[in-house]
Amino acid sequence: MSILSADKVKLGVKVGNKYEAIRIAGQLLVDAGHVDSGYIDKMLEREDTLSTYMGGGLAIPHGTKDSKELIKSTGMSIVQIPDGVDFGEGESAFLIVGIAAAGDEHLEILTNVAMVCSDDENLERIRKASSEAEMIEIFESGMES
Repeated sequence: MSILSADKVKLGVKVGNKYEAIRIAGQLLVDAGHVDSGYIDKMLEREDTLSTYMGGGLAIPHGTKDSKELIKSTGMSIVQIPDGVDFGEGESAFLIVGIAAAGDEHLEILTNVAMVCSDDENLERIRKASSEAEMIEIFESGMES
C-alpha cells in the first residue's frame, strides 16, 4: 500500500470551514485503510489544541500523541481547496495534507511535505494541479530529491 495514491487525493474541493477540510482529509485515510475512523476525531482534537497551519497556504492535520493505536499503516491524503479555507488569524489554506504515521515516521513525513511545499514553483503547481496523477508526481519527485 502506497503512502500516497490517487484514491487519497481530492481536487477542487469546496468546504465551509477548516474542520470540514480536516474531516475530508481524515476520511480519505480511513477509506484507504490506514487508520480507524476514530483517528478523524484525534485530528480535530489536535487542531483545537494547536493549529496545523504551516504557512504558505499549507495545513498538515494529523492525530494527537494518543492516537497511535488508531493507525494501521503510514499514509498521506491531499485535499486541494482552490478558494482556500480559513485556518484562523486571517490565514487561508488551499492545500490540506492529512498524515498518519506508524512508528516514528511522523517527523520524516512532515519534513518531506514541508520541503515540497516550501518551493514556490511546487506550490504554484500544487495549486493548479488538475489531476490526481499530477499531484502525486509533484509530491513524489519533491520527496526523492
